[in-house]
Amino acid sequence: MADYLVQMQGIDKSFDNVAACVNCQFELLAGEVHALVGENGAGKSTLMKILAGVYRKDAGQIFLRGQEVDIHNPHSAQMLGITMIHQELNLMPHLTVAQNIFIGREPRHSIPFLLDELATNQRAKEILSQLHLNLNPKQRVGGLSVALQQMVEITKALSYNSQVMIMDEPTAALTEAEIEELFHMIHRLRDQGMGIVYISHRMEEIKRISDRVTVMRDGRYIETLLTPETTIDRVISLMVGRTIYESKPELPDTKSAEVVLEVKNLNRGRELRDVNFHLERGEILGFAGLMGAGRTEVARAIVGADPCDTIELKIMGKPVTIRSPKDAVQHGIGYLSEDRKRFGLVVGMDLANNVGMASMTKFLSTLGIINDKKIAETANDHVDALAIKTPSVHQRVRNLSGGNQQKVVIAKWLCADTDILIFDEPTRGIDVGAKSEIYRLLNELARHGKSIIMISSELPEILRMSHRIIVMCEGRITGELTSAEATQEKIMQFATQRSELVEKSREANLSTH
Repeated sequence: MADYLVQMQGIDKSFDNVAACVNCQFELLAGEVHALVGENGAGKSTLMKILAGVYRKDAGQIFLRGQEVDIHNPHSAQMLGITMIHQELNLMPHLTVAQNIFIGREPRHSIPFLLDELATNQRAKEILSQLHLNLNPKQRVGGLSVALQQMVEITKALSYNSQVMIMDEPTAALTEAEIEELFHMIHRLRDQGMGIVYISHRMEEIKRISDRVTVMRDGRYIETLLTPETTIDRVISLMVGRTIYESKPELPDTKSAEVVLEVKNLNRGRELRDVNFHLERGEILGFAGLMGAGRTEVARAIVGADPCDTIELKIMGKPVTIRSPKDAVQHGIGYLSEDRKRFGLVVGMDLANNVGMASMTKFLSTLGIINDKKIAETANDHVDALAIKTPSVHQRVRNLSGGNQQKVVIAKWLCADTDILIFDEPTRGIDVGAKSEIYRLLNELARHGKSIIMISSELPEILRMSHRIIVMCEGRITGELTSAEATQEKIMQFATQRSELVEKSREANLSTH
């Protein structure tokens, strides 16, 4: 008989009468990495949050090493050896590494009410050394990179003597080198007998890291596959229940020579230097580059979210001054941040009010009273136009899938009549089916004369969606390519060019002295 750590059977869970999990099952072996995949809204995170005690199941059974357990809350899950590392890390930045690891369980001093900092640091050091992590227990977590903060979360999980670790989109904010370190860590934990649930939308990672993969769709269990014996195409087909056309489609023939936005002489300290470019009507202009290249900084500078040393902006040939995002909206520019939950949405509010929030003056009566009925009608129009899946416009945004949340952000800026849209990582954390929908929407917007700047770290996405591609490295534009010229190799050459230019310049200076 298989050595099951976890067995979940017949799990049901609903929110506001909307079923998130229906008769779901999941099994985890000791010493395996088990990937859990599905489109946004498939129920995978809900199922794992039930296992981690974040949600209570409505029906079904959970077995841990063959014994049925009732998991009331995250604390009871931790006491059973089950921990979940969420995509949004749950750490306190003002506390040290050791304090975060043992928060609420700190060793006590012999004197009542005093914590034993020395013992806390020593215990943290022991666990860190077991994981081969060269981290100072006294270091404040706020000063660590995202990758190291994630390692602190893993260390914290192990301090509970965890047998089961659930990782939700663990590589979303990591560089390639950091991902490799994380994978080494996961392999070590697996080899020590831990069962690891790995939730991700990145198919290549799942193929590399997992032993088995379970597919969910529309809140239901579909199938469990042995990873070495399956293909990415097979997994995607099960996820979406249909064939996704992933090759590069024809770009809409909408790009004109009419320049709608000019950016000149953009400088901001060491982050941005001599950035100059233009955007044409009906164009999708891709921005590519490695992490830290300055792409998001350019977007935030344009919309006035960050101050600049110098910047010259023209919209439709006329000079404009934008000092704040409010000014940007008034000039017809909408910015869709890569962190949609933090900067693009109010997730506790309903869909209708999120759609209307950037253009609320349109819904005010002469007496300054908000017309809720008009907001709802406008939101309904956008729900239909963008095919947003929701029970109603009064559904809270936090209960929508990632892909539908992104569509709500798009609806917000369309409602505000913005002609220039800046999309920063528009498909981050979105499954392949929802990606296809977002791509279709971007093409439709371009066909209707909207001009789009699309920032993306995914080269296939940049190549698929862009009329032109601007490549940045270390705060400068190092290359510009048409869609016909662009290849992954050429983009990567430009994306690493700045370092080479700096090195050549340094060598030239040395040779003259």
